[in-house]
Amino acid sequence: MITVRKAHERGHANHGWLDTYHTFSFADYQDPEHTNFGTLRVLNEDRVAPGAGFGTHQHRDMEIITYVLEGALEHKDSMGSVGVIRPGDVQRMSAGSGILHSEYNASKTDKVHFLQVWIFPQTKNLTPSYEQKHFDEVDGWQLLVTDGPANGELKIHQDAKLYRAIMKDGQMLPYALRNRRRVYLQVARGLVGVNGTELRGGDGVAVEQENQLTVKANSEAEVLLFDLA
Repeated sequence: MITVRKAHERGHANHGWLDTYHTFSFADYQDPEHTNFGTLRVLNEDRVAPGAGFGTHQHRDMEIITYVLEGALEHKDSMGSVGVIRPGDVQRMSAGSGILHSEYNASKTDKVHFLQVWIFPQTKNLTPSYEQKHFDEVDGWQLLVTDGPANGELKIHQDAKLYRAIMKDGQMLPYALRNRRRVYLQVARGLVGVNGTELRGGDGVAVEQENQLTVKANSEAEVLLFDLA
């Protein structure tokens, strides 16, 4: 079963400094039909104006992944972690027992466009932790985040994996779903077909009870794939 979530169907708010879309219920957008997909709780697409951002605020008991598509995002937190996240970088923060952090557009002239993901952890009250890494582009599915990192991936405290694919026009990539697992695929940019369903940037699909996906790029494209228990 493949359930399409079109970009324009998502929750949306424009605060001037922040233009944000919510795949699942978040802040003032509450939709009982779209609260989460398995352990995937939040999938927000944010555009933040130059020099603006999210002031210091607290999270706990959530695995938070940030993926920048355009621009640069500055991160600071109560553990002393400081970093600037740019395209190709991935940040993973385990809020655990509680963490204070802020994110600001690092540029005074250009917007920053990014995806922020929240995944429920397997265990509550973990010690907060933070990782950030740059991943060079590779051909095919590229594992970025996993519960069992073996080749430099970031570690998440949940039975979940995050892959990306940066695809050339006409490229086709299969993905096998094993052991009745779920998949959520988000199109970051470009045009793709997923098992024949046409999608564009901002669209997503929730996949259950399928054996395999075939993703075909109908332009240059970038997609994120969440493999969930």
